[in-house]
Amino acid sequence: MSVLPLVFTSGWASGINAYAVVLLLGVFGATGLSDDVPASLQRTDVLIVAAVLFLCEAVADKIPYVDSVWDSVHTVIRPVAGGVVGALLAGQSGSLSDITAGVIGGSTALASHFVKAGTRMAINTSPEPLSNVAMSMAEDLGVAAIITFAMFNPVAAAVIAAVLLAAGLAVLIFLWSRIRRFLRRRAQRHEEKRLATVAREATGAPPR
Repeated sequence: MSVLPLVFTSGWASGINAYAVVLLLGVFGATGLSDDVPASLQRTDVLIVAAVLFLCEAVADKIPYVDSVWDSVHTVIRPVAGGVVGALLAGQSGSLSDITAGVIGGSTALASHFVKAGTRMAINTSPEPLSNVAMSMAEDLGVAAIITFAMFNPVAAAVIAAVLLAAGLAVLIFLWSRIRRFLRRRAQRHEEKRLATVAREATGAPPR
């Protein structure tokens, strides 16, 4: 069977939480539940690092504005992770070239990352933090569920991932005006802080 559906699904999931994908795939491989996981993802050191970074993301992802900073940092990390995981899965299977799998995994991860990051920007315009926590938990559970499902039914999982990606892009387009307001407000706050600092320095007032 072609590994393409698993590459696509893992790419989509990597754009949301790359560390969870590496950790889950590694655990499935290390426990013998799947033969599709390359040995490099099953290594103990890889699993430990993925687990630690997953815990860091689990905390940062639930704090308003911190989650958007975290997403900005991961604009490169998540697509690269999706591409690497895709290439490794293709190398294990031999049914798809590593380069093709890397491009598919990386581009899918990039698309789902933009959906996640953009949605969080829109959510951060809300004054209460509960929506961040709820969205983060839903994303974590969704990634865990679809990667687990993909281990046993990769084609169906890929269809679900494609539907979720399309729906997410549609929602992102709908929320774009709210995201732009968030960006303007953040830029305005940054400018106000800069001007306040300049004013304090000019008057010799002590910093707050």
